[in-house]
Amino acid sequence: MHPALSVIFFTTLSGAGYGLLAWSAFAAVGGRVPGWPLLLGLATGLGLVTAGLVSSLFHLGQPRRAWRAFSQWRTSWLSREGVLALLTYLPALALAAMLWGDAAAPAHPGPGPAPRAGLWAAALLTIAGALATVVCTAMIYASLKPIPAWRHRLVVPGYLLFALLTGGLLLAAIEAVAGSRLENGPALAAMVLALALWRLKRRYWRDLDAPLPATRGDAVGLPGRVVTPFERPHTEANYVTREMAFALARRHAQRLRRLAVLLFAAVPVLLMLPVWIFVHLDAAPWYAAAALGALAGAFVERWLFFAEARHVVTLYY
Repeated sequence: MHPALSVIFFTTLSGAGYGLLAWSAFAAVGGRVPGWPLLLGLATGLGLVTAGLVSSLFHLGQPRRAWRAFSQWRTSWLSREGVLALLTYLPALALAAMLWGDAAAPAHPGPGPAPRAGLWAAALLTIAGALATVVCTAMIYASLKPIPAWRHRLVVPGYLLFALLTGGLLLAAIEAVAGSRLENGPALAAMVLALALWRLKRRYWRDLDAPLPATRGDAVGLPGRVVTPFERPHTEANYVTREMAFALARRHAQRLRRLAVLLFAAVPVLLMLPVWIFVHLDAAPWYAAAALGALAGAFVERWLFFAEARHVVTLYY
């Protein structure tokens, strides 16, 4: 399908933002990270989510009517995504308010205060809302039966892994830049997520290269029938040929796949390896570079996600 930059920015930025919100809330429950870096992480996550949601409006024919989609949450994954996206703001803002109060309180010697019940509830709701919204975003595409590439079982796990990888690296970079001392655990987690994502995308692309599991009969609603076109459906280009029949040369797809893997897998692993080995290394530039590489790789992968999707209607056209 024809890749729309607005949707690519939306899925990439919102995924990273929700991953950042989930990791920030998880760190708040653990109580090992100072309040100010977590506040910055929550603010950055909310900013990325907001930017992604706003960018998605540019793909709509009538953006001013977007509010009407919220009423279709019983049957539409797009509507469920919108509802959950708005609901997730509530616990995230509540968590930020609590962390603000803790960070502004006078410092005292000894270990920090134990997490309060309200903080626990806000953090868990933020994690649940963020991850559920990412799942809904993935299901918008995974629920479309006419596009086998999106109907794949690895689409939802891939969206979740990208959100966790990019969001986790962003939070680690924010903490390191803010002066927090990080152990080698975040670096190890980033390497594991990057390698897992590489294996997932390798399996996904291998299945994608197989012949389209559909026939012309499926394209016109006659499964199991032999359909032979008499002539082309029309003589001029229309929405179907512009959006649904986008062609990407195989050689270009292979190059972009290698570029995506280099950015979202190889770069984070190579940068996190010395951070994991040398605990006293100044990790701020390493985490920042890894986060930027993962975001760039997610952008390239998301462009491929749309460009390589083949609608069954192309068999008829």
